[in-house]
Amino acid sequence: MSPSGFDRRLFWILGVALFISYAYFYQAGGWNQNSRFALVRGILEHHSLQIDAYHEETGDRAIWNGHYYSDKAPGASLVALIPVDVARAAGSVIGVSPESESGLTWSSYVATLTASALFTVMAALAVLWLSLRWGFSSRAALFAATAYAVASPAWCYATLFMGHGLSAGCLMLAFAAAVALDDASDQHARRLAWTVGLACGWAVVSDFPSAVPVVLIVGLALLTVRMRGTRALSHVAVPIVAGGAISALVLLGYNMAAFGSPFHLGYASEEGFEQLHTGLFGISRPEWWRVREILVGSYRGLWPMSPLMALAPIGLAVLARTARQIRPALVAAAIATFYLALNASYFYWEGGWIVGPRQLAPALPFLALGLAPLWDKWRSAGRVLLAACWTWGAALTLVAVSTTAQPPASVERPLTDLLLPAFREGALGLNNQRFTDFRADETAIRRHTPSGASWNLGMKVGLTGLASLVPLGFVWLGCGWWLSVVAAESKESSSTTRRGSSR
Repeated sequence: MSPSGFDRRLFWILGVALFISYAYFYQAGGWNQNSRFALVRGILEHHSLQIDAYHEETGDRAIWNGHYYSDKAPGASLVALIPVDVARAAGSVIGVSPESESGLTWSSYVATLTASALFTVMAALAVLWLSLRWGFSSRAALFAATAYAVASPAWCYATLFMGHGLSAGCLMLAFAAAVALDDASDQHARRLAWTVGLACGWAVVSDFPSAVPVVLIVGLALLTVRMRGTRALSHVAVPIVAGGAISALVLLGYNMAAFGSPFHLGYASEEGFEQLHTGLFGISRPEWWRVREILVGSYRGLWPMSPLMALAPIGLAVLARTARQIRPALVAAAIATFYLALNASYFYWEGGWIVGPRQLAPALPFLALGLAPLWDKWRSAGRVLLAACWTWGAALTLVAVSTTAQPPASVERPLTDLLLPAFREGALGLNNQRFTDFRADETAIRRHTPSGASWNLGMKVGLTGLASLVPLGFVWLGCGWWLSVVAAESKESSSTTRRGSSR
């Protein structure tokens, strides 16, 4: 979906700025990402789905017929497969062994950029595109997109080789394509339908709970075109089903090759984590105390870290008051509600070593859609509040990605007890677990000891402490200035068009 009718510079500048912001930080390893990367290595180094050679590098593993496998949905690993293979080959050309520490750092960095950073950028650009399509100003659209991209925990997940950024990007791409069906020509509608099907399918391959939002998005797509008649509906339904079937075949084939059955998921053979064998892989029913902790708790609370997400439902309600946007607004709200209920129903609701409520991550771009209406509707004091909340969220998220996006689970108040004190000291890059380590040294992290395993690009050019963030600051200043100029030009162009139309 090209942003036809909009100033393409907004998309390019924002996309580059966000990708640099994500690529600036390397968070090193952890059980979740080590499990996914072990699958990548197993395929490339042993031409096998088994991770026997790497099973001591992660506790997130399945055991089946005496062999170890990643317990994760395979989507992120499969997306990273070709880029990592290219990265390994490029490293070999300059004398870096793919199995060496520097070689594994390089290839895991590329895997993270491909599967997490890139798709988080896509989700943010989808927020920008939808906000502009719905008639909100360029500044409002940029505000909403950046609120998700850098003023929420999404920035943290974009720097970790997990499935959350990937599933968020796929779901938002499918959602935007479903919305675009509203006024698409027949030929364009078929292309959009393929996008809906493929993106929805891969969202599930990457993160199994995405199946529920997928049903809602496909329903939105079919409702959008049903008024055109049965023929138009079939022209859209068939590509959606076909696109989803392609992704389903990948997942079923992976399960068959790994576990001997197309319907056997890795979680069913999880080693340890006994509660995964109760309910539906550890999911039972929502608990109100978990809802409270997920939203306002000092341990994993979303709103203390990203207060704009507390205001977003108000914006979705405003969005739903317009006839053309009522269905998308309701679907976005339903998806956000689903992920909250899911997170509150999960026994391991806290998500391990992480900042914020990890299972809620794919809901964040859908919540952010409510922020553009607020920016345009509110004036003076309202915008001051929105700007203050944005600044608060971006600052705290910067602290997290700079120090560690993976504070030990035993730290009861990660922001106040660990991340903020370390940041004030200039102790950045605290995570010391590499992709070849089974666990991190928690004592060293608590002592604010930089590890060398995790880093930012400023450190790589010799800068230390907070000074290592200065190059990123210059990127933000430059791109921010350029975006403001383009947004002002877009506003002037729109005003001129309206004046011409009124004559």
